[in-house]
Amino acid sequence: MATTQNRTVSQRKILVLGATSGIAEATCRIWASQGASLFLVARNAEKLNAVAQDLRARGASFVEAAVADLDDTDRHPALLAHAVNAMGGLDVAYLAHGVLGDQTRAEQDFNSTARILHTNMIAPVSLITWLANFFVERHTGTIAVLSSVAGDRGRKSNYVYGSSKAGLSAFLDGLRNRVDREGVNILTIKPGPTKTAMTASMKGSEKFADVNAVAKAIVTAIDKRMDTLYVPFQWQPIMFVIRHIPERVFKKLNL
Repeated sequence: MATTQNRTVSQRKILVLGATSGIAEATCRIWASQGASLFLVARNAEKLNAVAQDLRARGASFVEAAVADLDDTDRHPALLAHAVNAMGGLDVAYLAHGVLGDQTRAEQDFNSTARILHTNMIAPVSLITWLANFFVERHTGTIAVLSSVAGDRGRKSNYVYGSSKAGLSAFLDGLRNRVDREGVNILTIKPGPTKTAMTASMKGSEKFADVNAVAKAIVTAIDKRMDTLYVPFQWQPIMFVIRHIPERVFKKLNL
């Protein structure tokens, strides 16, 4: 059986923050089928309970859930400590907490922009900081975080969301440089548009990536202790090209 940091997959203790997101739920279904222990956190109690019940039915060896507003950073230390205590340890922390936000509204209203930045960057940084220090003390552990290809370069269609993810990715880069020598792995996940409930109303969503394929790639990347995952893979060369378009050309494009 595959191992991650000397623990078999079926023994792994995994914390999932933002567990009702489409990508997170699909990832958890894979872990549940492997018999992992899962601690789920999300804001919507009804959805969270439904996800937890489904994962128990799929074979998870342990499932506990906590309803929490992850934007409330003051409550993070107690929440994370409770999760660790409930599972009797922690091997993987998976952060899928975030919002797309309303770009048009954010362009006109700073408070809208601030909420997106807080949810997508500030709140995750609070969670990641606690988790990184926890793992460093034990010289083991993986933190896997959903960022986005949108953070690779700001575009007029979603630069508020993109800037929040750019900041998050840069934070993870620096953190990785600090904790890798301590035995802690930091995985930055950069999905392209993926078919989930959150993206169902978006134009062209029928062409978005299959969420189950994305989830499978994430599980594999965690098992392999990768640093960065573009998923689907073709987004890596696509974003390489976009990052290197000269600014004098890029600013005239409708992206």
